[in-house]
Amino acid sequence: MNPVRRVVPGFALKEATAGIRVAVVGDVMLDRYWRGDVERLSPESPVPVVDIRSTECRLGGAANVAANVASLGAACTLVSAVGEDEAGRALCDLLARTGIDSRVRRSESMTTIEKLRIVARNQQLLRVDFESRPTHEQLARSLDDVREVIDAVDALILSDYGKGGLTHIARMIELARAAGVPVVVDPKGGDYSRYRGAAMITPNLREFEQAGGVIESEETLQSSAEELIRRFGLGGILVTRSEHGMTLFTGGRRIHGAALAREVFDVSGAGDTVVAVIGVGMAAGLDFQDILDLANRAAGQVVGKFGTAVVDVGALEEELASEAST
Repeated sequence: MNPVRRVVPGFALKEATAGIRVAVVGDVMLDRYWRGDVERLSPESPVPVVDIRSTECRLGGAANVAANVASLGAACTLVSAVGEDEAGRALCDLLARTGIDSRVRRSESMTTIEKLRIVARNQQLLRVDFESRPTHEQLARSLDDVREVIDAVDALILSDYGKGGLTHIARMIELARAAGVPVVVDPKGGDYSRYRGAAMITPNLREFEQAGGVIESEETLQSSAEELIRRFGLGGILVTRSEHGMTLFTGGRRIHGAALAREVFDVSGAGDTVVAVIGVGMAAGLDFQDILDLANRAAGQVVGKFGTAVVDVGALEEELASEAST
């Protein structure tokens, strides 16, 4: 990892991340959107009838994390598995357009994880999920892929959506630690023993409370974070707290970033953006204060967009440049 360095307002983010390589492993999914108009209720039951006018597919889950890593200017390798089905082919086609080094293996023995959202007037009416868990063979191949790439990357991001793709997560963390590669985890559930030894985990407040108990004050937040760090040998914890911003605990430091005053349109995928910024920032050797600031700004940007989205680095750099000129 590079020596710690500070971000100067107005700096070129892609220059800071040039040459950085990040591997992302986890549960990939296809986010599918059907958009239409509602003008009547069904005569069969009291539900709206949606006249579909357009359809769209986007990268979801760990694939959205990888897309955010790539948008930040880092080279990205994505390790995962999908089905040999239409959704899997669509997801792989989207990955091919991003420049991501895709090691997403396809298999007839599983169904690609897919989230179908039916939307009218930018309001989600219904979500339909399709999924299955990867086989033992697919999981073994993913672990082999991590072994192959770990010595060539500057950070490993593990995106845990609880769909089975990270069954071998403990071994992946061991491989990364042996190679001196920092591991950043977007966790799922309250069992943080799965993430033992990670350099950073990035739960939202609800996820954090599943592991550390109900948070009643800033003091209990800090004591719970410090206890989890000690118990599981973590390098740090970043807790995203919605309208209360983000708080990072690492090396005895408590760093807080207040929420930015922006209109929240859709929070889906914001956690993907945050973990991508943390992973890239750590790989680039940025100071934690600056990593937190960039993650806060990037999250504020994507929640203003509909559906899963990636950070716009140009807009982020313009924001920093504007501050530098005031």
